Amino acid sequence: MTSASDLSSIARRLLQRTMEAYRGSPETQRWLRGELDRIDAPLQVAIAGKVKAGKSTLLNAMVGEMVAATDAAECTTLVTWYQYGNVPRLTLYPKLGAPRQLPASRRDGRLIIDLGATPAADVERLVVDWPSRQLKATTLIDTPGIGSLTTENSERSAAFLLLEDEPTAADAVVYLMRHLHATDFEFLEAFSEYGAASASGLNAIAVLSRADEIGGGRLDALMSARRVAARYRSDPRLVGLCQDVVPVAGLLAQAGRSLRQDEFQAFSTLAGAPRDDTEAMLLSVGRFLHSGPREDALLSLGRRRVLLDRFGLFGVRLATTLVRQGSISPDLLAAELVRRSGLDELRSSLASRFTERRDLLKARSALLTVDFVLRREPSPQGRSLLAEVERILAGSHEFAEMRLLAAIRSSAVTFPDAYRAEAERLLGANGTVPGRRLGLVDDTDPGTLRAVALEALERWRRLSENPVFPRAFADAARTVVRSCEGILHALPGR
Repeated sequence: MTSASDLSSIARRLLQRTMEAYRGSPETQRWLRGELDRIDAPLQVAIAGKVKAGKSTLLNAMVGEMVAATDAAECTTLVTWYQYGNVPRLTLYPKLGAPRQLPASRRDGRLIIDLGATPAADVERLVVDWPSRQLKATTLIDTPGIGSLTTENSERSAAFLLLEDEPTAADAVVYLMRHLHATDFEFLEAFSEYGAASASGLNAIAVLSRADEIGGGRLDALMSARRVAARYRSDPRLVGLCQDVVPVAGLLAQAGRSLRQDEFQAFSTLAGAPRDDTEAMLLSVGRFLHSGPREDALLSLGRRRVLLDRFGLFGVRLATTLVRQGSISPDLLAAELVRRSGLDELRSSLASRFTERRDLLKARSALLTVDFVLRREPSPQGRSLLAEVERILAGSHEFAEMRLLAAIRSSAVTFPDAYRAEAERLLGANGTVPGRRLGLVDDTDPGTLRAVALEALERWRRLSENPVFPRAFADAARTVVRSCEGILHALPGR
């Protein structure tokens, strides 16, 4: 069975051969060179969603620093790449002309991006290099809001993510939604058809964003959000369009990852005050910002405004409660806020569904680029390359797994309920390492892994040969059999 790393090598060689075949086309050569560089680049994940869904806030939480602008107004007007760099650097790529450096400055801990005299309409993209270890494995791409107040902003997102005749630069997308609306379905359907997921597996994760606002921001808001996300996860309209639905309180995660000593001291002050006084202050935003002798004696209005801006009312309530219950240091409080925000669940979902498939996603993108070039500019020497691309896409088991996962999720192939969850897991829906495929914990010993894999292999062989099931199910079961064989092949001491 061809491994994902082998497919990366095959895709790299095909790109190089295609570049050789198109030596007389500088523009095509430049494009292919970019795709060749992309094979070795980190996973490229776009963050998309409607205006004010919390995209930039979530990006800041994932990076761990305030690198993306957040405000009550619409902030993201350009496609902005955040990638790892040893030193902070901002680069503007205009639609015409050479890229140029922008000054990198910070104000109140936030990165300031100033385009100068360059209109946003003349900018192709911004690239922010930032020394965050979170960006070493994944490049994050902030996109303007879908359904933006400014038509040009929405069009920039569509032009970047929803290309009809060529692969997009995003390997995967994290799509934020506050509730499930028609616009959300329309985007996810378009991305599944035209984006990185087209003709393959599902390359989207949906995030139920601003999850702390569900249920009026009560302390059990995130529990309510998890129940809502579970319903969306099983919604037949979404099942074929995204791999997971994760609730995340982005503002809480962002604030937790950048908690300051003075903020911890403010929460300690609130936690140490008489409980009735604190609870009365935290009844509502208006009550928390009420300026009276008792409130001002406890915390100044200015400090309360800062806390509300940074944490939201839910975050202030939760942080005060945690300090009262024993989170007695800034580090402990910060870790607990991040844990409760849902950010760890999102990271885990990204890792198991996308990061572990990085080589496969990169190889597929490269092959689709070669396919696009060969069909757009047919040539005699390109015919054999096109046949080879088609053979690899059709014949590699890793791609067959992605296609079958998509077919199961979209109900194009019907699986009996008794077998569907196991089939998806064995195909790598929850992660590609043997333990995840087999539904076992990560540190399971090789002997147990082998025994469970052999049981799964025998079970799916019987299913694939059972004449009771229709032909489509039998074909799909044979793909699962090959996945079981691959699991056994990957185990040590075979």
